[in-house]
Amino acid sequence: METGGSLNYNHSVRMIINLRRISVFSFYRNRAARLKRAGLPSLLVAVVAIGLLSACGSDNASEPEASAGASSPAVSASPSSESAASPSAEASPSPETAAAAAYPQTFQDELGHEVTLPAAPTTVFAPDMEDSLLVLGVTPVAQWANGDIVPAYLQEHLGGVPKADFSAGLPSPETVASYKPDFIVLSNSYYAENGVYEQYAKIAPTYAFSQSSTDLDGSLRKLGELLGKEQEAELALSDYKRKVEEARTKLAPVTAGKKALIIRMNARGMFLMGGDYYGGYVLAQELGFGKSKLVEKESSADLSLELLPELDADYIFIANHAGSGDAFHKELTDSPLWKNIPAVKEGRAFEVADDSWLNGGLIAGGNVIDEVVRLLAP
Repeated sequence: METGGSLNYNHSVRMIINLRRISVFSFYRNRAARLKRAGLPSLLVAVVAIGLLSACGSDNASEPEASAGASSPAVSASPSSESAASPSAEASPSPETAAAAAYPQTFQDELGHEVTLPAAPTTVFAPDMEDSLLVLGVTPVAQWANGDIVPAYLQEHLGGVPKADFSAGLPSPETVASYKPDFIVLSNSYYAENGVYEQYAKIAPTYAFSQSSTDLDGSLRKLGELLGKEQEAELALSDYKRKVEEARTKLAPVTAGKKALIIRMNARGMFLMGGDYYGGYVLAQELGFGKSKLVEKESSADLSLELLPELDADYIFIANHAGSGDAFHKELTDSPLWKNIPAVKEGRAFEVADDSWLNGGLIAGGNVIDEVVRLLAP
């Protein structure tokens, strides 16, 4: 039963609450009137008024019950489970939206040009880097070709892609423009010479590498960055490194203290490949073979029959570019000097798939590894 003192207290509390309601209601009603006088549409004013009155009602609902004493504990300031969850309930942007928001982006290429990409590239012309594009899941708008000769090992994926003929030099700006690229990548500084870069840059943003084939990991990562494919690049590199380690383990008994050498042939002659690029890089840098003294410090060297007695490799791999070096191949293999080389006499000279051995990229490198393992450690 309420005592006289508690009755008077509760009565006072209710009077204060009623006065507060009247004051708050008047405030919100006046606010709505001012909005109307400001020229806002009637419907908008009504919506605002309803919201304000709702706030008034919710404000009343938070009042303590009349029976609560002055010494009642304060309500906890911790957010409710509903309000605490609200930030995480907001929708996260889709990957496509996040990628689009990252553009425009500006890069400096390896020759010092500033390259701005207004949006993520979708139509890419990158001659000599088709292998890396495919690893990233990108099909180029055109592929490198020497006349009708294209890298055979990629044709499963590029069979219908137009051929950009490099047999007489770089394609003209008109030819490149006909492919409608929105991004052009030049794999080496030679491609950017004689005003070619400036002409291509008028067609689309153009990025030039100094020499992409001598640092496949770095060039693939950079290409992934340029195309918004960083995760794809890292995954491909991780898989490739695992393949290399497995091959090194399997080949260890035959590579220890042994040298390997690649002889490449084409219509111009015979050459020794060093250990800085293509199949030579795979042998020397990844699989652990030693280098022949003839290319120990060279990327490439001419080969003549007179030099054959100096070949000091334990394993020799012959790559005849698309059969274009058939005449030189016959001259070499018919020579008594060739037949007298220890590696040849002991069956350690092999004909290999030239297109993978004479190209750069993780697909080509993987094919070289598979072939070496098949030949030396079946």
